[in-house]
This record gives sequence, structure tokens and C-alpha cells, in this order.
Amino acid sequence: MNPRLGVSDDDLEIAAAIGRYATAELAPLAAELDEQARSATCHLPGLSALGVMGMNLPERWGGPGVSPTALVLAIVEIARCCAATASMIGAHYLATDSVLIGGDDALRARYLPRAAQGVILGAFALTEPRAGSNPADMSTRARRDGDHYHLSGVKHFISNAGEADFIVVYAKTDAQAGSRGISAFVVDKDAPGLQISQPEKLMGIRGGHAFELALDCRVPATQRLGEEGSGFRTAMKVLDNSRLDVAATSLGIAEAALAAAVSWSRERLIGGEPLAEKQGIQWMLADMKLRLEAAWALTLQATHKRGSGERFSLESAMAKLVASEAVGFITDRALQIHGGYGYTRDMPLERYVRDARILRIYEGSSEIQRTIIARHMLAA
Repeated sequence: MNPRLGVSDDDLEIAAAIGRYATAELAPLAAELDEQARSATCHLPGLSALGVMGMNLPERWGGPGVSPTALVLAIVEIARCCAATASMIGAHYLATDSVLIGGDDALRARYLPRAAQGVILGAFALTEPRAGSNPADMSTRARRDGDHYHLSGVKHFISNAGEADFIVVYAKTDAQAGSRGISAFVVDKDAPGLQISQPEKLMGIRGGHAFELALDCRVPATQRLGEEGSGFRTAMKVLDNSRLDVAATSLGIAEAALAAAVSWSRERLIGGEPLAEKQGIQWMLADMKLRLEAAWALTLQATHKRGSGERFSLESAMAKLVASEAVGFITDRALQIHGGYGYTRDMPLERYVRDARILRIYEGSSEIQRTIIARHMLAA
């Protein structure tokens, strides 16, 4: 990885170690995970040994205590080799960030150290069939019943849920209070009344499984994260973090696609000379590089602000938007440069295109990011 402004030597060393592992262990299996829709959780032992599953957590709760920049660089390296694995890790971070931000010390102690070690896997259940981009419209309910809550409803597109040991579920404890009526609960996988579907048949990131949940279960009140009605605030803070993870995943796929395009253009001969000699190809490569570097700049800007402890909702929205749209452009152009070969499954280009497409949708679609950015501007 090339040095970048504001990235320390320690951050680069961590990224390099993750990159070596990803190149040796993740990249050789990426096509197989995609072809067979095999779960990326097969990589949990190796990732856990490197401390990756707890990189978002402080040392107090079992994490390695790395900087937000090191975390972003690590995800870039992982996504460069296998986007499905990056997606699985990101979903785990959504769950553990929820417990870290919203939970009390008892819940943190119960879940986070084991999650950081990769002993248990987490999932994050916010999205519903009719309440994707607007969580305030959710219909899942949590009704107090003595020292328990009864959770009922359906969640959709929940990554990791089928393999997870615990799921952070967001539900309405006050149906009339809009977003202020949302609370969060940690639901263990063996909770009676929790039903999990077969994995969805996805277009891309097919090794990062997503499921539908049907909830009709009782959960101890001690499993609630924070006070009643605090769930929406927790979720928004978690999503600020997660949008940086999505930006990093976008950068990783884009880096792989651009490297493939540069290599192919040097090696492919047209009329006896390399494709790279064609001015049209050079301009395509230049446009790809410009968008990639712009996405890097916004991502590192947001990462720096996260590290300072300031709120970074605007910066994470901008980074996620630009990076996810950049990777769509870059993977498409990389496939175009490869011509018909890029459209075959013998090369990874078509997988990069399919993997990249979801990044403009989950953790807030491109349209939602534009709304967030505009609201910040208008409120200033």
C-alpha cells in the first residue's frame, strides 16, 4: 500500500500484515465463495488470529486498540481480495458497535471480548421489508412484559444472521413516538421464537449471506441497549462508523479493478502494440484513477475526524457516497477495457462489477447520503 497523507507508519504496518494474509488466504478462495455462495465465515479463524474481528473495539473490551485509520486500511486490503469477507466483517462490526455505543458494561463484558476474539459472531437487524431507508417506519414491536420484552415482527436483508451467535434487533417500544420510540435489544441465536430464513439469492457478495428474520420471542429486559427510546440514536452513530466500512470496501474493490485494468492494458496487444498505447484507454485509466483518489481523500478525511472524537456524520456520508459511486464507475470501465474477456467468469472483473453494485444501496442508499449532506448544509 502506498503511503497517504495522514497515515502513520503503524497504520501502514498493520495494513501490510492484513494485506499479506488477504493475498495468501482470501484471494485464492474468493471466486469459489462467489460461485458456490459459500459463507465467508470460513475465514473466521485466520481473521480472528490477526485481531481483525475486534479492530473496531478498544482494548478494554478485547480489541487491539488500533486507530480508525488502521481499521479502514485493513478493510481496504480485505475487500481488495474478497468483498464477501469484508461484508461479513462489516456486519459483525455493526453488531459490536451497537453494544459498545448503546450497552452497559455488563452487556459489553458479556459479548464484546468474545466477539473480538471471533468466538462469537454478531448481526445487526434494522432493515424491514417496508422500512429500509426510513427506520422510523419500522413495524417490529417490543412490548414490556414484566422483566422481559416480547419482540414481534420481521427483519429483512440481515447479513450474518444465519451464522450469528447474537443479533442486535431494533424495535419500537413506543409505536407513537416515531424514531424516538425505537429501542435496541441483544437477541441470542437460541432465543425461542426466533426464526431465520435460508440465505437470500444475491447478485453479488454471495459469500456474505443475508437472511430474513421472523421474531416472536421474549428477551430479558437486561438485554436492552440503553434506555427505552435510545435505539435510533445508537443506530445512527453505528451507521456513521459503518459508512466508513462501506467506503473502505468500495476502495478495496476499486483498487483491485484498476490494477487489473492497468495490467491488462499493458499486456493486451491490438495491432501489434499494447492496448495502453491507445489514447482512449489512457483517458479511461486517468478518469478511474481520479475518482479513486477523490474517494480516498474523502474517506481519510472522515476517518481522521472519527479519530478526533468529533461527530462525523457529514464526512462519513460524503465518503460513502463518493466511494460507492466511484467503484461502480471503475469496475464498469475496467470490464470495458478487458472487452469480451472481462465479461467471462474466467476473470474476476464481472465479480467486481456485481460485488460493487450493492455498495450504493446498503447502509443508506446514495439518495439517502445526498439527503444527509444537504440537511447538514441547510442547517449550517
